[in-house]
Amino acid sequence: MHTNNNSSARFVSAFVPVKRPSTILFALLAMVCAALSAAAQPPAPTTGGDYEIGPEDVLEISVWKEKDLQRQVLVRPDGWLTFPLVGNIQAAGKTAYQLEQEIRQRLRKYIPDPVVTVSIAKIQGLKIFVTGRVNKPGEYMVGRYVDVLQALTLAGGLTPFAKESQIKVLRREGNKEIVIPFDYSEVKRGRRLEQNIKLRAGDVIVVP
Repeated sequence: MHTNNNSSARFVSAFVPVKRPSTILFALLAMVCAALSAAAQPPAPTTGGDYEIGPEDVLEISVWKEKDLQRQVLVRPDGWLTFPLVGNIQAAGKTAYQLEQEIRQRLRKYIPDPVVTVSIAKIQGLKIFVTGRVNKPGEYMVGRYVDVLQALTLAGGLTPFAKESQIKVLRREGNKEIVIPFDYSEVKRGRRLEQNIKLRAGDVIVVP
């Protein structure tokens, strides 16, 4: 018996469900609504860990729903930066979260409950100086979290006539210069390790 395949195909296709335009339109509207809802949510808080911002780092600072308050900002060599409505603010030595909170507090005068995000766009190395009785005195560009002992190692170590117990770290904080003692003879024996501080940009190690 001969079967008409064309008739069967027409019969089957008549029962194949076809998506109606209204169904497709509903799906598209749902996708658009989901995208708009996601865009309307404030950004998640920055979790920069314990990284401390340093001079000449580049920061990305933005305030949610404020286009004029979204920009990259360079931390000046003195550790400060300038941001609209905030003015001058010290950034060096703070984490991204700490800076967020301080900027947020200042912006409350102008914006109700501002949502501030600070992220690190570029990390600049630290410039330190080692002078005196070391084998390679001079200026050094180092990474973050370099301590005094590591810096002395970079400078080739102490010369035979260096006064190990009288080393000093000179540090500028604002308009003041502070002196931090460092006793190499103690630290190399594993004693008084709290002296082996983390260096900051511009620190000068003096080895008499």
